[in-house]
Amino acid sequence: MKLNHVALWTTDLERSSKFWVEFFEAELSDRYESVNRPGFTSRFATLPNDDVRIELMEGPWVKPRLHEEGGWAHVAFSVGSVSKVDEVADRFKHAGLLVSKPRQTGDGYYEAVVRSPEGLMMEIVE
Repeated sequence: MKLNHVALWTTDLERSSKFWVEFFEAELSDRYESVNRPGFTSRFATLPNDDVRIELMEGPWVKPRLHEEGGWAHVAFSVGSVSKVDEVADRFKHAGLLVSKPRQTGDGYYEAVVRSPEGLMMEIVE
């Protein structure tokens, strides 16, 4: 068994799509508009060198995420090296999306904590 994709609700599908392309070099699928669920649109962001996809989903019922809630806490992305973590973190810093600068954690990771436009916390690890 392997992970196929993770779904992410967003209040702005186009903004979210641009975010995944800019920061993760994702390839985007065409926009899908549901005929069975009016207002539901989505597209997949496929990460390079991987077969994991992020399904970006939008609907008029989606509310912005304001704080930590029950459920998944974060997603971690491995970028391959300490210097790449620093490089990626710098890009997030300039965009105002860096939560915690790169550091060695107590559980053995060199990581930076960032957030998506929707407020999803993500770790960038070596």
